[in-house]
Amino acid sequence: MGMLKLLLPVLLLMKYCKNWDVVQMGLGIISFLIGLNYYHNYSLYGLGFGLGLDYLSYVLIYLSAWVMFLILIASSRVKFFNSYRFFFSVVNLLLLLSLILTFSSLNYLLFYISFEASLIPTLILILGWGYQPERIQAGVYMIFYTLTLSLPLLVSLLYLYSEGGSLNMMMMLNLVLDLNYVNIILYLSMIMAFLVKLPMYMYHLWLPKAHVEAPVAGSMILAGVLLKLGGYGLIRVLYMFQKMMLNCSWLLISISLLGGLMTSLLCLRQVDVKSLIAYSSVVHMSLVLSGLMVYSWWGLMGSVVVMVGHGLCSSGLFCLANMGYERVGSRSLLINKGMLNFMPSMGLWWFLLSIGNMAAPPSLNLFGEISLIISLVSWSKYTMFGLAFLSFFSACYTLYMYSLSQHGVIFKGLYSCSSGKVNEYLVLFLHWLPLNILILKLDMISGIYYYLWELVIWD
Repeated sequence: MGMLKLLLPVLLLMKYCKNWDVVQMGLGIISFLIGLNYYHNYSLYGLGFGLGLDYLSYVLIYLSAWVMFLILIASSRVKFFNSYRFFFSVVNLLLLLSLILTFSSLNYLLFYISFEASLIPTLILILGWGYQPERIQAGVYMIFYTLTLSLPLLVSLLYLYSEGGSLNMMMMLNLVLDLNYVNIILYLSMIMAFLVKLPMYMYHLWLPKAHVEAPVAGSMILAGVLLKLGGYGLIRVLYMFQKMMLNCSWLLISISLLGGLMTSLLCLRQVDVKSLIAYSSVVHMSLVLSGLMVYSWWGLMGSVVVMVGHGLCSSGLFCLANMGYERVGSRSLLINKGMLNFMPSMGLWWFLLSIGNMAAPPSLNLFGEISLIISLVSWSKYTMFGLAFLSFFSACYTLYMYSLSQHGVIFKGLYSCSSGKVNEYLVLFLHWLPLNILILKLDMISGIYYYLWELVIWD
């Protein structure tokens, strides 16, 4: 069975959770093998058990395994202080399992179940290994936002099943719903769950809270993969609503662009590093949502590339924020100052990941944002104003974060004299390398999404 080679190694690693190094090495080998296991077919490829992959799922599963491998290297404090490291490994592997199932399910109901199942390990990570007492409130926020708005998705899937007799993605490829009131309600209830996950502006309040209270592992998996679940879900359901999108897409694109602009201004006022990076995620994801709502090949390709680029970049920035937090004991930018004097070689990584965050070449974010700008401007010339401000403020808050944390007077009460351990530099390098190397394969990326467009998504 093809799917077993993805699922069995993760299940087997759970047996060895008492040995941290084995799990860490195992995840590294799994992500390496997924990289070798490259699927050269463009349509959804059945692997048995109602599971299958196309290029989109493949890229996101690869990202999930890679980020999970990096999480275990970054969370060495859990191993060092032995704070329930067995349970920590189990929770992370369960999360990876639910993510693999979500991205590879060919049935909408299985997709929904594993989509919701990924909430539970995330909640356990935040409540079990989080830092502040407010983590309970953050967990409750996350659960209620996501569950409340994903119950309508379940109801609408069951309605589709009763009407059409199947929830198989392959069988529903030719389904295009007509424009009427029932279908508009169906449309809103189906995309709402994914808009919360992305998160779209106005549904984003759970995200900064969850990020600030989560441990480094929780932040990395949230920024790296869980936000991508929303985009992936939208790509999988939007082709049914082509007629509605002609009438409704202007609303979602306007909210996204204006919301991204307001969130950028919020970023400029943050004093908490993690909060700043979390709000910048909302800005990036608002661009992704706009790109998907335009219904063009450029929009689809740009959205997927930005999702992958943001997953690597944001995850790396959360790692850096955590490294500062472990030494200074605070995440405030008022205290995390002058880091260039204290950890000079870490300053380079702050710089490299910061410019990645503001989409400087040669990062994947640059290519993705150019594609998104092309798709949005071709949809309406008025989006130019929003996009110009978004790009400008994106550079502003990234430079604000970099300059405030690296320059200035150093805080006197520092705990550590180390300029960074080898495993910390390794984590940062493994975030940065794919983010900047993958731009060499742009011809392949654009070719893949052209075929995906032709065969699978929107015929």
